[in-house]
Amino acid sequence: MSNHLSDRIKNMSTSATLAMAAKARELRNEGKDIIGLSLGEPDFNIPDFIKDAAKQAIDENYSSYTPVDGYAELKTAISNKFKRDNNLDYGPNQIVVSTGAKQSLFNVAMVVLNPGDEVILPAPYWVSYSDIVKLAEGVPVEVLTQIDTDFKMTPEQLEAAITPKTKMLWFSSPCNPSGSVYSKEELEGLAEVLKKYPDIYVVSDEIYEHINFAGGHVSIAGIDGMYDRTVTVNGVSKAFAMTGWRIGYIGAPEWIAKGCTKLQGQVTSGANAIAQRAVITALEAPVSKIKYMIDKFHERRDLVLELLGEIEGFNLNVPEGAFYVFPDISAFFGKSLNGVTINNASDFSLYLLEHANVATVTGEAFGNPNCIRISYAASENELKEAIVRIKNALTS
Repeated sequence: MSNHLSDRIKNMSTSATLAMAAKARELRNEGKDIIGLSLGEPDFNIPDFIKDAAKQAIDENYSSYTPVDGYAELKTAISNKFKRDNNLDYGPNQIVVSTGAKQSLFNVAMVVLNPGDEVILPAPYWVSYSDIVKLAEGVPVEVLTQIDTDFKMTPEQLEAAITPKTKMLWFSSPCNPSGSVYSKEELEGLAEVLKKYPDIYVVSDEIYEHINFAGGHVSIAGIDGMYDRTVTVNGVSKAFAMTGWRIGYIGAPEWIAKGCTKLQGQVTSGANAIAQRAVITALEAPVSKIKYMIDKFHERRDLVLELLGEIEGFNLNVPEGAFYVFPDISAFFGKSLNGVTINNASDFSLYLLEHANVATVTGEAFGNPNCIRISYAASENELKEAIVRIKNALTS
C-alpha cells in the first residue's frame, strides 16, 4: 500500500539524526553496548525551578485549549527576553509560540514561500531545513562552506548564490551541526550584501544562543537594516534541557507572525498548556541559573577536541558554540578498514556504529559529504570511552 502514499511524503528524507538514534536503540535492544553521540539532546535534567512551575500550573488547572499563538503572559516573557538578551524590540503581536522550533520553521516556510522560490542554505545546515523548504515547494540552494573558514558563509559566497528567484536565507548561529558562531562583523558583511536585495528575507535560528563560548551572541535582526526582514527563531530545548517539552517561538514582522498564527490555527492550534506556563518561568529567570550546563559543555568540547586530535585522519576546527564537533574525515575515503571500504561520510559513520559501537551522524545529512557530526551532550566518561573505541576501530 506504500504506492498509495503521496509523492510529497515519498520524496521526503527521513531525519538522519532520528534514524541513527533509532538504529542505536535497536542495537541496544539486541544487547550491544552502544554509546550514542548522534542526538542533539542535553543529558542534563530540567532545572528544578522549571519543574516546580509546571507542577504549579497543573495544580492551577491549566488544562484548556491555549491561544493559537501562545499565552499572553508567555509572549510578554518572550518579548522581554528578546529585549534583555538580544536588544530586539518584538511586541506580542510579532511573536508566535509553537510546538517546538521545528514547527516554527515549518510555519515560516509555508507562510513565506511560493513554488519555485529559492532558499539559500549555508552548508552544513541543520538536517531538517532542506526538507522543510521542499515541503513548502521551495528550492534549497546549498552553499558549501569549508572547515578553514569555520564553516561560515562569506559575503562573496552569499552574493554568488543569489538569483532572481532567491526569496530567503536560512542559517543557525551557533550552528547545528558545526558549532560555528557568526560574529557581529561577519553578520554585518552578510547584511551589506542583502541590502542590495530588499525582497530577500532571513530566518535566523538561534536555538543554541546561550550555549556560546565566543564571548557573546549577536542576532542578525539587530544589524542595521535587517530587523524588518528577519525572522528570529528560538526555543527552550537546548539551553534549558527541555527537548521533550516542545516549545519554540519566533519574533518576526507582524505580517509573517499573523500568517503563522493563521496556519497554526488549522494544523495544531496552541502549544501545550503546562509547558507554556513552565517556559514563562524559564525565560524570566536570569541566564546565570543555567550557566552550570553551559560551563560543562565548554569543558566537554575541550576534552573531545583534545582526544580526537590524537587520532590521525581527523581534521578539526574549534567550534564556538552548541554541543557538536564536525570533523572532516575525508582522509579515510578510499581506505579499507576491517574489510570495509570507506567511500564517503555515511560509510564512515556506519563503520563506527558497527565496529566501535558509537553512534554519530553522517555530514551528508547536513549538506557536507566530508564530515561527521559528533555530539558531546554526554558524560565525560561516555565521551572518553567512545573516543577510545573510535581510535581502536580506526587503528586496529
